[in-house]
Amino acid sequence: MALKLYHAEPLANSLKSLIPLKEKGLEFESVYIDLHQFEQHEPWFLAINPEGQVPVLDHDGVIVTHTTVINEYLEDAFPDAPPLRPADPAGKARMRYWNKFSDEHVMNYVSIWGWHRMVGVIARSIEGGKFEQLVQRIPLHEQRMKWRSARSGFSEEELDDATRKIETAVDKVEAQLRKTPWLAGDAYTLADINFFSYCGMRLAKMFPHIGTRKRCPKLLAWAERIEARPAVQAALAMPDHTNPALRTFSGDVH
Repeated sequence: MALKLYHAEPLANSLKSLIPLKEKGLEFESVYIDLHQFEQHEPWFLAINPEGQVPVLDHDGVIVTHTTVINEYLEDAFPDAPPLRPADPAGKARMRYWNKFSDEHVMNYVSIWGWHRMVGVIARSIEGGKFEQLVQRIPLHEQRMKWRSARSGFSEEELDDATRKIETAVDKVEAQLRKTPWLAGDAYTLADINFFSYCGMRLAKMFPHIGTRKRCPKLLAWAERIEARPAVQAALAMPDHTNPALRTFSGDVH
């Protein structure tokens, strides 16, 4: 069975699906999509994913999009590979709770800061007429508006609200990790990979202003354990074409 993953740098959304592939030891063809060149909005890629977003999994012609769906699909399609999902219903429910929390209450707010610090630099470097042409190619209205916001700059109110949401998420995860070694309990699961990819990795560097070292020592130790895993190291070693000047705080551009 042939697997192909269309992905960008090993950060955020792309990292979230690269890690399970490596953890499960699955061979796959890597297809790098250059988000900084807007390759995700080229007609050939839109024919694969009309939403114009990465990553995308192609499993023998079956196209799967959205990272949480991709990762559960891998669990279903490859049950003999090392599992990243609990076997019992209660464990699955805990894992899915944390996945939902990361997807709905973490990712968008981390993304706002990533777009503010990184994507805004890219957007403002593009001449106005060309920028509008590129934006018009983006299929999702919300993404078009996000690019325009990045170009003009997010408001202090938006950034403050994003910081507040991130602080709430960090405190919530820290409290859980004081009770259990991993988010869903005693086992490392897709829930850990999800939060790590969006927020846990390089948390202290990304959000020094929230005092992470004193605020969440359990979370930082948890992130170090994850980053030390051989499969995670292999995922992080995938191609990274990000401008080094923008690498301190980065996220998928879509």
